[in-house]
Amino acid sequence: MIRNFENMDIERVMEIWLQTNIKAHNFIEENYWVGNYDLVRYLMLQAEIMVYDDGEIKGFIGLKDSYIEGIFVDFNYQNNGIGKKLLNEVKDKNNILNLSVYAKNKRVVNFYMGEGFKIVGENIDKSTGELEYLMRYLK
Repeated sequence: MIRNFENMDIERVMEIWLQTNIKAHNFIEENYWVGNYDLVRYLMLQAEIMVYDDGEIKGFIGLKDSYIEGIFVDFNYQNNGIGKKLLNEVKDKNNILNLSVYAKNKRVVNFYMGEGFKIVGENIDKSTGELEYLMRYLK
């Protein structure tokens, strides 16, 4: 069910990326996500991505070295353990993981804290002006 990303997955992965960012970050203008779509699509093709695929791609996780770029699960399939399965896949292979999450995205902050991540710092995202928590997981 969890497999490596293939280039043919890009349209579905980008659909999930855009949909979940707009819904999860209602405190950021939708135009921000739409405006970054082409750049993110380009970067996706160069990233380490794993997809959750049970006949349909329902979610994915992006990783660069020990930094989680994001976990994205189609809104229709959230709260079914897909994000946790994707996270566990990378936790099994890494002794340390880092990520940033918007402080206003309390649901996701709580998810990561429940998975053993700790807040280790804060910073302002220059492109959105939003407060981000820097979080770390140590095995």
